[in-house]
Amino acid sequence: MMVNCCGLLTANKALVPLKSIEVELEVRDHVATVVSTLTYENKEDKPVEAVFVFPLPGDAAVCHFSAKIGQTQIVAEVKEKQQAREEYDDALSSGQQAFLLEESEQSPDIFTLSVGSLPPGESASIRLEYVTELAVQADDGLRFCLPAVLNPRYQPQGSGGSEGASVQVTSVPASLVPYSLSFSARVSSPRPVSKVESNCSLDPLQHLNTEQTQATVKLAAGHKFDRDVELLIYYKDAHQPTAVVEAGQTTAKTGTLMGDPVVMLSLYPEFPQSVMSSVASCGEFVLLMDRSGSMGSRMNNGRGQQTRISSARDTLLLLLKSLPMGCYFNIYSFGSSFEHIFPKSVEYSQSSMEEALKKVELMEANLGGTEILKPLKHIYSQPCIPSQPRQLFVFTDGEVFNTKEVINLVKKNSGSHRCFSFGIGEGASSALINGLAKEGGGHAQFITETDRMQPKVMQSLRFALQPAVVDITVTWDLPKGVSATALSPPITALFQGQRSLVYAQLTGQSSEAAQGCVMVKYSLAGHPSQNPLPFNLKPAEDSGLTVHRLGARTLIRSLEMEEREHRGQQDEGVKKKVVELSVQSGVSSSYTAFIVVNKGNSKPIQGPLVRRNIPTPVLLKARARPKIARFGCCRGATLGSLHRKMGKPNQMLSLLQLNSSSAVLSSALDDEDIERPIPKQPCRDSLLQVVSLQNASGSWLFNPALADVLGKTSEEVDKSKPALVTQEVWATILALIWLHAFKMDAKEEWELLAMKAVSWLRAQNAPSVAECVEAGNALLGCKVQEDVLGL
Repeated sequence: MMVNCCGLLTANKALVPLKSIEVELEVRDHVATVVSTLTYENKEDKPVEAVFVFPLPGDAAVCHFSAKIGQTQIVAEVKEKQQAREEYDDALSSGQQAFLLEESEQSPDIFTLSVGSLPPGESASIRLEYVTELAVQADDGLRFCLPAVLNPRYQPQGSGGSEGASVQVTSVPASLVPYSLSFSARVSSPRPVSKVESNCSLDPLQHLNTEQTQATVKLAAGHKFDRDVELLIYYKDAHQPTAVVEAGQTTAKTGTLMGDPVVMLSLYPEFPQSVMSSVASCGEFVLLMDRSGSMGSRMNNGRGQQTRISSARDTLLLLLKSLPMGCYFNIYSFGSSFEHIFPKSVEYSQSSMEEALKKVELMEANLGGTEILKPLKHIYSQPCIPSQPRQLFVFTDGEVFNTKEVINLVKKNSGSHRCFSFGIGEGASSALINGLAKEGGGHAQFITETDRMQPKVMQSLRFALQPAVVDITVTWDLPKGVSATALSPPITALFQGQRSLVYAQLTGQSSEAAQGCVMVKYSLAGHPSQNPLPFNLKPAEDSGLTVHRLGARTLIRSLEMEEREHRGQQDEGVKKKVVELSVQSGVSSSYTAFIVVNKGNSKPIQGPLVRRNIPTPVLLKARARPKIARFGCCRGATLGSLHRKMGKPNQMLSLLQLNSSSAVLSSALDDEDIERPIPKQPCRDSLLQVVSLQNASGSWLFNPALADVLGKTSEEVDKSKPALVTQEVWATILALIWLHAFKMDAKEEWELLAMKAVSWLRAQNAPSVAECVEAGNALLGCKVQEDVLGL
């Protein structure tokens, strides 16, 4: 279905009113405050309304919005969404300037900014501020991502949604974005800042003090809008559990969220090594793979050798080889429809693994759109297998429209499984990927740029094979007269080395030197454990209201989830609570919007108002089929009718440049309209060749293919074999020596399957293992010790 929206822009893009975006990032330990300044200028001879749809991190708390017109600065108020929209319309119809910022009702990581009635020749500057927590990576880096790329979101046919909830995205190839981006970051922490890495070119890191606890960094000149800006921040010492108490707002009433102190706890559980080294030998592993058209695009912004789907196939190979004997598994794939390899999960064996791998090899990005809800419903309708905890792995490039509906379904079934999610490529929805893992008690990973998918997926498999932490409770020991009210939902998952955050409102009075303590109790593999975290109740100096806003955002998200779960069954009580909390804290929600009206410009704006959709960068990975190439036209509109609620589009809009001398075309583009030539597959690397030859049991059979990868002939391998050893034991020891000698840089990818091989060798009780290792080293020209192999 084609959406009627303004789409014809001149090729030199002179009509686009957004001129520049300036982003300032301030990171304090693991919390980031982001200030974006967007400058608009109307160079036309008539007044315009500029509409800009853009992505933000899915867990961001938007807490400030203001507009500067000339020398006048006006700060926005948070109001109920419908009321804000009406005020915006009324302001435009009476000739006033107005600015409206609203969060999408379908996905909390998409915002729409409407800049109403900029007179000819006038400019306006918009300031937008949000706070967010930074996720901890496997190597202890903290990840910040500034989403610059908004991929078109696929919307399933006939999906419901409230009127006015639609998001229209006008987008251009990233290289053609007609506005500039500047980005700078300031990092401070009690610990020294050791390095900052990025997927984009950075100017060198500048330390601001001799202790190196403060540093600044900025994007190098000439940044192109062809990717999200990702920063990885590393501190010198390992992460420690911390508690930060923040004083309430002096102008707010005591007893309210903003008037009372709020505490933020960062918990890093440390589990006993004896428990962590054991790997579960049971579980039902359900792998759900996106095969929509967009998965056919290349990794690394189209510059990589591999397509997303071929990288996903390699990852499935590693996963299948690393599963423990005795578990159950199944593989689903989805697009506009879905398929499964087995009617229900089957026991993992040599024959079931081989059957699955044959079908994985044939997987292409050819199933159309991205409809993830149906396969999830089918998976959840299957009965769980007794004593086999269900572990769901979801791989997607995250271009879906009904994010909240999907996350809701996972939450509803969170008691029966853990969900591990993987966002593949630029523009994957952070709200979807983080939401799946958070509500499913699992772990989220993002695979962007030059990342290899395999190590990140294997880390999550290690988490899935760890015993589940159960019976998690958080109890408070506080002075008399002080109480804590949790703002966060209960913790449902704890993983070794991964942070859990808890927010709580502290009510009541205590002395200056008062101490509190929070106790986290849980049970792991039948062993009860507890981690105490004592903290000072005296609020930290100069922390602004960051912790309050993050606490408010956490509570707002929980209440929104509760409202969706019980929609239609109760009164508007929960929604009313969200609106009150959002207005009181100044933090955005899906039921509120920021509104600014410039009442100062008494002279009404003359002439018909023209709407301009500001293009968002998109990674266009395809050529559109001729059938969808249709021209839209710029819509003139009467002043009172501009912010009308549009019917929901079936696809998002993308701008495709036809040629340099023509206009830019607005056309509906979704996964189903993407035709891609199947690229020639690069040769599989030697590691994957060795892995592909391993049996489900963990052993390797001796054959010419293995000899070939080892760089030897079958005769050379056979001649070097010690006399008393079987060929299977010999081949397995050779494969292990080769992995340790030549593939140590990829150890996290093959570690689990090597452990399986060692277990198999021990079970064989084979003679002459030491002699085998010595002979294998001599044959391959290595010096790998027996104890290093785990033998």
